[in-house]
Amino acid sequence: MKATGIVRRIDELGRIVIPKEIRKTLRIKEGENLEIYVDSDENIILRKHSLMNKINDFAQNFAEAIYSFIKHDIIITDTNTVIACAGQSKKDYLNKPISEKLQNSIIRRENILEKYEKNYSVIEGKEESGTYTISSIIANGDAVGLVMIASNEEKITEIEERVAKIASQFLGKYLEE
Repeated sequence: MKATGIVRRIDELGRIVIPKEIRKTLRIKEGENLEIYVDSDENIILRKHSLMNKINDFAQNFAEAIYSFIKHDIIITDTNTVIACAGQSKKDYLNKPISEKLQNSIIRRENILEKYEKNYSVIEGKEESGTYTISSIIANGDAVGLVMIASNEEKITEIEERVAKIASQFLGKYLEE
């Protein structure tokens, strides 16, 4: 565990303030849920809560099944991280933080079809050029991630857009059960 040297007092209601620098580094936003754990050494552990963490293996198998059919990169994210990926970019994207643009797409619950070649960024610090479609995953009324289908070589069409929408709706329903 990395020590930060920051000390905080617990107030009369049992609250502590997580310093802004730590929230920014860990991408913790106002209103976001945190899980609280106590380990065997009685350390308190805070972890960002994600419904999508529960389905990582399922999402990976799902992405690979879709990829075997459409042969374009499939990216499935939660609100912060690529949790599943199939295609040429798998090793570049898997378990990496998503770009701010994708985070904003989730917040806005966007469904996008970019038919013409355009620059895009799946993860921070890596820009690519190609066509793509994005469909937000909604579970229990909350935007919890997205499905993205991207290609740097061939054009993405309405068929891939429909596949992304079906995949995101399926994952949303799966999470609700």
